Amino acid sequence: MSSFSIRPAEPGDVVDIYGMIIELAVFEKLEHLVVATEARLHEGLFGDHPVCEAIVGVEDGEVVAFALFFHNFSTFLTKKGLYLEDLYVKQAHRGKGYGRQMLVTLAQLAVERNCGRFEWSVLDWNEPAIQFYKGMGAELLPDWRICRVTGDALTRLAKS
Repeated sequence: MSSFSIRPAEPGDVVDIYGMIIELAVFEKLEHLVVATEARLHEGLFGDHPVCEAIVGVEDGEVVAFALFFHNFSTFLTKKGLYLEDLYVKQAHRGKGYGRQMLVTLAQLAVERNCGRFEWSVLDWNEPAIQFYKGMGAELLPDWRICRVTGDALTRLAKS
């Protein structure tokens, strides 16, 4: 029987996390958008001014899952929130409850840190994930859409 545990990511986990980010991008059909590097990921997680955190799921010594998250802030609640940027479980390790355990761990962390919210986004075509999240009590917000400005559009906006 295999053993599964969850722990905060360590610098040595960057290679595994980066590999799963690439797997996630391929799954989401968004690999053409990936410009991430292991070095930049390391800087974001463990540099002089970290901007995010991660937990990893380990089965029998192998990192098989990760969740990358950061704090945001709600002006309506005047409290910080926990925002899950990405959660990924390697294909061969799905169906074992690891994703659920990762979400529960993050929910516990949000409660410990007195967060007013724990939230994330899901692609509208990813029906298995949507049903999974709903089954865990997540509410999908139908009136909200993500707005994003990147690349040249961001540069133009900054200069306007």
